[in-house]
Amino acid sequence: MSERKRSYAAALVDALHDGLRADPRVSIIGGYVLGLGPQRTLADRLKQDFPDRVFDPPTSEAGSAAVGIGAAMAGMRPFVDLGTGSFSYLAWSQITNEAAVAHYMSNGRLTAPVTFHMLHGVRGGGAPQHSQSPHAMLWNAPGLEIAAPSTAADVYGLIRTALASPNPTVVVSHAKLLGIETPVPEQKSPIPFGRGDIKRRGRDVTVVATSLMVHYCLAAAEALAREGIDVEVVDPRTLVPLDEKTILDSVSRTGRLVVVDECPLRGGIASEIAATVAERGFRYLRAPIARVTRPDAPVPYSLPLENFIMPDPEKIASGVRRVLAA
Repeated sequence: MSERKRSYAAALVDALHDGLRADPRVSIIGGYVLGLGPQRTLADRLKQDFPDRVFDPPTSEAGSAAVGIGAAMAGMRPFVDLGTGSFSYLAWSQITNEAAVAHYMSNGRLTAPVTFHMLHGVRGGGAPQHSQSPHAMLWNAPGLEIAAPSTAADVYGLIRTALASPNPTVVVSHAKLLGIETPVPEQKSPIPFGRGDIKRRGRDVTVVATSLMVHYCLAAAEALAREGIDVEVVDPRTLVPLDEKTILDSVSRTGRLVVVDECPLRGGIASEIAATVAERGFRYLRAPIARVTRPDAPVPYSLPLENFIMPDPEKIASGVRRVLAA
C-alpha cells in the first residue's frame, strides 16, 4: 500500500473533515483544535467547508463540555475541543460525572457519544498550568474511552473511530506532536480501539509508550541498536480499552519491560501498565520492570528545569540498560 508523509496536525484535520462530511450529526465545538501554534491555520478549511457545524463559543470549558454532552444525548456526535489539557479540569464534573456515567445511570436508555479533545503535555515554558497530562486521572473514571495517538495515521484512524463510537471518548494529542510528519496510507481508515501497534520489532526488551513518548522511545531504540541492544517499541494507542494481549505477548518474547510516560510516577499510566504485566505476565519477566516518567512535582517554568524532569531518549536508554543489567 502506497504511503505519503503527513503532519500529525494535518491528519487530525483530515479526520475531522472526513468525519463532518460522512455524518451530518458530527459538529465541532471549539475554534482552536490545533491550539495557537504555527499549525493552527490548517483547521481553517473546517470552518470554510462546514460553517454551520463548527462553533467557536466563549471560553468556558465546563460550558462547552456540557453543551456537547447534551447534544450527544439528543442524538448528535459533537467533537468538543477543550484546548490545553490542564483546562479540562474546569470540565471535570461534566466529563467524569455526566458523560462517563450517563449510559449506566440511565440503565442503557441514554448514550453520550461525545468526543473530547485536548492538547496535553510539557510544551516548553508552559509551567504547571499549561503542562498537565490529565488522561492518567481520566483512566480512573469508568465509562470513558481514552485514545492517545502518536502518529499521523493513528490520530486519523482513532478520531474517525471516536466520532463513530457510541461511548464518550477522550482523545489526547501532545502539543509537540502537531508538526511531526509520519507516513499515512493513501487508503485511510478507522483504527479499532483496543488494538495496539508494535512500532519497532526487537528481541531484548519491550518498551511501552504512548503519544510523544513513542517517538522518544524510537530514538532511544536507534541509539541502543548501535550498542547491540534490540528494543521492541509497543504503542497501545488507546488506554481504554487497553490491548493487554499485545503488551503481554511482547514481554513473553523479550522477558523485560520498560514503561515510559510523561505523566507523574504515582498513579500514572506507566504504573498501571507495569502493574498489569506484573499481575498477568510475571512468569515472563527475567528482570524487574522499570518505569521512566516525570517525577511527582509541578512542571517548572524554567526550561533547564523542565528538561531535567522530562523523560527523554537518554533517560529511556538508561532504563533499558538497567533492566538488561538486572
